[in-house]
Amino acid sequence: MTCIKLAPDAVTPIRNVDERLVSYNIEMTEVTGGTFWKAYTPEQIAGTEEFPPIASLQDGFTALNGLMQYYPPIDLYDERLRGLAKKLGPAWVRMSGTWATKTYYDFEGVTDGKAPHGYASVLTKNQWIGVLDFVKAVGGKLLVSVSNCEGDHPDGGPLDLTQAKKLFDFNHEYGVDIDAIEFMNEPNMMEMSGAPAGYTPADYARDQDILYTWVRENYPKCLLVGPCTTGDPYTVDLNSRGFGAGIGSLARTCTTQELLAGTNVALDVFSYHYYNGVSERLASVAPNAHWPSELAGSDEYLAVAPECARKHAALRDRFVPGGQMWVTESGDAGGGGNTWASTYLDVLRTLNELGSFAAITDGVIFHNTLASSDYGFLEHGCFQPRPNYFAVLLWNRLMGTTVYGCGNPGTEGAHIYCHSRKDGKPGVAYLIINNSLTAVTEVEIPRSADRYTLSAKAIRSAIMQLNGKDLAISGISDLPELIPERVEAGVMELAPGSCTFLII
Repeated sequence: MTCIKLAPDAVTPIRNVDERLVSYNIEMTEVTGGTFWKAYTPEQIAGTEEFPPIASLQDGFTALNGLMQYYPPIDLYDERLRGLAKKLGPAWVRMSGTWATKTYYDFEGVTDGKAPHGYASVLTKNQWIGVLDFVKAVGGKLLVSVSNCEGDHPDGGPLDLTQAKKLFDFNHEYGVDIDAIEFMNEPNMMEMSGAPAGYTPADYARDQDILYTWVRENYPKCLLVGPCTTGDPYTVDLNSRGFGAGIGSLARTCTTQELLAGTNVALDVFSYHYYNGVSERLASVAPNAHWPSELAGSDEYLAVAPECARKHAALRDRFVPGGQMWVTESGDAGGGGNTWASTYLDVLRTLNELGSFAAITDGVIFHNTLASSDYGFLEHGCFQPRPNYFAVLLWNRLMGTTVYGCGNPGTEGAHIYCHSRKDGKPGVAYLIINNSLTAVTEVEIPRSADRYTLSAKAIRSAIMQLNGKDLAISGISDLPELIPERVEAGVMELAPGSCTFLII
């Protein structure tokens, strides 16, 4: 049994973090309609049916053998989707993904839905207006990545800015300016991410400078973000299940140094992508990169995200000194998430990632995705909230932006994080994750507190409980009452696998 003693009067502030720390992606393939990761069966989610192994990968991420399916365009005007997204609070909305790198912006309505030469898909004006209206409706800020494929290099030379200019100018005229831009999605995988055949890091550096020079001159308030990698090889041990021994390990990648050293236009924000290895979908072709479910609450597993953040912070300090660090894609695992990504089991990872990242640096984490694939906050199609939705909702409601050092290193049974109270009142807000799935953790508090304990009847349940009561919406998007339990000074027990917010 782990025993800890909280000392809220002795904590010291270490930093202030962005109020939009919890943000999310909407993939371009969702907007245009296209392929994305195939949904798991209920039996696979429950852990009673194994995912069938695959022998090899096909060319590119939009043609992975048997792992993808077609989805029609998402309805960004859906009342439930908008209502639940807005209730999360202030957030960045990222429009990107591998699909975006090869999408043609047909705002003139001239393609009849057929992608021009060098592109793979078409974005219509009405589809893009749907994105902008959604961003306005939820009070979001918009981050985009632009296309960078054969069609954007018509003569085989430097980047042609026609597409980027069209996107920026349309947004400006519509009254929803682009607040931040990444040049392209996951450029360290080059051709596999959609770049032209034979594309090199030197080409990337040249083209990023072309684009960002134009943005600086014409839209100076827009933040320049990059390099949006799947993980620098510097940060990766390919012989382990750590970060980067994921999708990036299945392809030739280049380094942050190779991408950015030759650039002249300074970035405002440093970005990278983080996934804990690969999902069951890819486990057979990258066995060293996969974590089995029995390790999904382990200290080793939970340590991956903060270690990744520390290593990328060193790269940030080198290439974007003084800038924020953004994780512009994050989720349970590369390849659309593990079978348990939609269950309570993934809440331990999600909350630990938020707490540890905030203790290391200031920035934003974009969950991938809001409402698609098995790792989405909301279930695709019906937009019912999953356990992770309620987990980050509570984080946003309870954890303030001042981060305190609480003197408790993460150990099995007690991953502890401390912030100011979100309500602005004196005191602190603790998050305590009992990541032991077998043992109780004892916590001693010096005075009374409000307790919000998250748990589930089964660790892979699709239903999460707050203080023993099921969490579910009613009507279209009416949230349940998130009522704490009052606890007095003394010793309390935290059940195995539970996550507890304590407001003192």
